[in-house]
Amino acid sequence: MKIPPFLKKGDTVAIVCTARKFFPEDAKPAIELLESWGLKVKLGKTIGLDSCQLGGTDQERAADFQSQLDDDNIKAIWCARGGYGTVRIIDQLDFTKFVNHPKWVMGFSDVTVLHSHIHTLGVATLHTIMPFTVPKAPEEVKATLKAALFGEKLAYQIPAKSHDIQGKARGILVGGNISILYSLLGSKSSIDTRGKILFIEDLDEYLYHIDRMMYNLKRNGYFDQVKGIIVGSMTDMHDNEIPFGQNEVQIITAIAQSYNIPIVFEFPAGHQRDNRTLILGSLVDFEVNSTNVILRFY
Repeated sequence: MKIPPFLKKGDTVAIVCTARKFFPEDAKPAIELLESWGLKVKLGKTIGLDSCQLGGTDQERAADFQSQLDDDNIKAIWCARGGYGTVRIIDQLDFTKFVNHPKWVMGFSDVTVLHSHIHTLGVATLHTIMPFTVPKAPEEVKATLKAALFGEKLAYQIPAKSHDIQGKARGILVGGNISILYSLLGSKSSIDTRGKILFIEDLDEYLYHIDRMMYNLKRNGYFDQVKGIIVGSMTDMHDNEIPFGQNEVQIITAIAQSYNIPIVFEFPAGHQRDNRTLILGSLVDFEVNSTNVILRFY
């Protein structure tokens, strides 16, 4: 797995729309954050475009992203926000130059399309806050993005919970938003989880749909050789008038526990304020014991 070059002061980060629209005035907190780290910022041509929900037409968003991929002066691409729309442009993008000269692609939620596709090309990415979420992100969360971008070692330790499943594993970290992972099944952007540590999270889903997605991932072999599962925030889950009968922890546990792998729930990453940066594509040590959960990046 290729790790893109870490940033140094004076490098330029591009902010672009791959999905929902985002405007220059909304980008100010993110610009100020990057500049405080000694970085320069380039706003892509899609920032300020308005095409219904999207930050420009599919052609405009694809062209903007491609421009940043191919620009040698751009050292990282930060997707402005999620929502929906990245899958509409993924097949228009040419990653040939990017694979030979990789750079960091950053974001979460709908950006999982890019994480997954780029992972199949053998390049690491950053699952992290986006310009849209910068204003609500705690300082310690912003610091995790800075550490990842500048090549500082990342390691997280959180208290274990009674419903976590204990164990140790080492492997490449992959994953993202479970709805997106589910939607990519059968496509060339679907990730290979064999021997990997799988991270999943989601927002605003019905419990029965979490169950359906988990079963479909299982039937597609996602868990057959996976070495561990990290479940981030499952935020604002919904139930039907007739209750499903299981919450998200019970749903995932019922399907995944038979694989005898470590599983942690409520890891601080995903659709919540405490959305810590994960280096997808990095080798990690993952341990769940009776006291703590430890995730260490290499």
